[in-house]
Amino acid sequence: MDLSWDSYRTFLTVLQEGSLSAAARELGLTQPTVGRHVDAMEATLGYPLFVRSPHGLLPTDAALALKPYADTLAATSAALLREASSQRDTVSGAVRISASEVIGIEVLPPILAELHAAYPALTIELSASDTVEDLLRQEADIAVRMVAPAQDALIARHVGAVPISFHAHRRYIERRGMPETLADLARHSLIGYDRETSAIRAIIARSPELPSVPFAFKADSNLAQLAAIRAGFGIGICQNGLAARDPDIVPVLPGLFEMKLETWLVMHENLKTAPRCRVTFDALAKGLRDYIRGIAPAVAGSHDPAQAAQAIV
Repeated sequence: MDLSWDSYRTFLTVLQEGSLSAAARELGLTQPTVGRHVDAMEATLGYPLFVRSPHGLLPTDAALALKPYADTLAATSAALLREASSQRDTVSGAVRISASEVIGIEVLPPILAELHAAYPALTIELSASDTVEDLLRQEADIAVRMVAPAQDALIARHVGAVPISFHAHRRYIERRGMPETLADLARHSLIGYDRETSAIRAIIARSPELPSVPFAFKADSNLAQLAAIRAGFGIGICQNGLAARDPDIVPVLPGLFEMKLETWLVMHENLKTAPRCRVTFDALAKGLRDYIRGIAPAVAGSHDPAQAAQAIV
């Protein structure tokens, strides 16, 4: 069988988008071209990959079995392009960073702005998602994780523990009053999760003192929960460092409940000699440590490129 990468890329995009027309828009191709790619792949393999339905194209079991391999091809192709975009002895090219929604959107931008000001030839690709991307499959170059990595082929640096605790907007406290005990939370509007994941079950197991109180606002997105706190909806859990940025977000029951999210910076060992990855890894490590310690990030452009260049020597 001789199938080009274009066929696999088209197959994966149709699988993700659910129709030929949507895949064509995503790939910048015509719908007939996408259809020919799928037809050619089916003819070569000797079995159908999709069946038509009122809701679009549905993948067959055979197509679903091929998906992990197509995902790996896509990740490898993207990693190849990132490596090819850089010059061997200079800090240039693309670096893909994986982080949770909250870290990626609320914490990393000023760190990355300072990094880019020092190295304008560096392109940052940020994947802000609570889905853990696989560094071994090169889905990302560097990841910020709240769990220690287990794979031997990864370089990991522990950057500290992010404290999280109850907070509320000042407007809510003025309206409903400040609880004095954990039991008082039963009289308040609480902000929390919609579905109980394994991570949440672990938090509950480590915090038996928390009362079982129904949530008035449920969301699986930590960003949505943070937005509800800022809007004055009720009391929720958020990172202390984020709450400290807004004088109207006040701690609730300080000292009675606090947890720490151990934070790791992770990179594949094969990338440790790549200048673009090394300076990014070091900048993220410093920036995250400063965030945990409550140190405000520097203004982008104030960084000394000469001093930063020592990181790759």
